[in-house]
Parts: sequence; structure tokens; C-alpha cells
Amino acid sequence: MEIFLDILVAVLLILGCLMSLIAGIGLLTFPDMLTRMHAATKPQVLGFLLIFAGLAIHLRNWTIVPVLIVAWAMQLLTAPVSAHMIGRSGYRTKHAAKDTLFSDELRQVVDKVSSGSATGAIPVVDSQDHEQDGK
Repeated sequence: MEIFLDILVAVLLILGCLMSLIAGIGLLTFPDMLTRMHAATKPQVLGFLLIFAGLAIHLRNWTIVPVLIVAWAMQLLTAPVSAHMIGRSGYRTKHAAKDTLFSDELRQVVDKVSSGSATGAIPVVDSQDHEQDGK
């Protein structure tokens, strides 16, 4: 049983490291910002899960498992959300290759916002202009 658990730990750690390596290679080789972000978040979260599972089995201490679960949950929550926000800002600052998109659902929202006035903007009326209009 001990040998089986050691082999399982080795397989989980190697697969987790390979997923992280794939994420790093994707960051270096993919052509545009949106595909790089996809490469940075998707395999990385799975890689962390595999590494943490291997670590939990290797340590064989059930008091560390809740800490590993919380660490993985934080990674699971923050990585996709941060990539989403970076993608939206990159899209708006024209860093995304929009001609390669299959479906561009954000374009309508950005066009609507950019065509209107800025949100929350209050027009400033100069007091001199206001006096000249009254005379």
C-alpha cells in the first residue's frame, strides 16, 4: 500500500508540474493577450489541484487538508476573475486581436458606453459663460 501511495503522489506531482509547465509555455508562445490569459489560468488551476492533492497524500496528515483546500479555492476564485478583468481592460485599450475573435459580445457594450457621455460625468458650467448668456 505504501508503494502505491508513493507512486500516486509522484504521478500527481508530475502531472501538476506538467500543467504548470504547459501554462508557462502557453504564455510564451501564444500570439495575443486573450489566448495567453487562457493559458495562464486554465491549466494553472488544475495544476495546483494536482500538486495539492499529491502533497496531501504525501504528508498523510489530515490537519493540513483544510489549508490546502482553502488555498486551492482561493486560486480557483481569483485566477479566472483576475484574467477576466485583465481581458476586459485589454480589450478596451486595444491590446486584444479583435479580428481573431469568433464571437465578440463585448463590442456592443463598449460601443454603447463609448458613444454616450462618461458615466457619472457632471457638465461643468463656467460662471462667465453663464453671465454672458444673461446679458
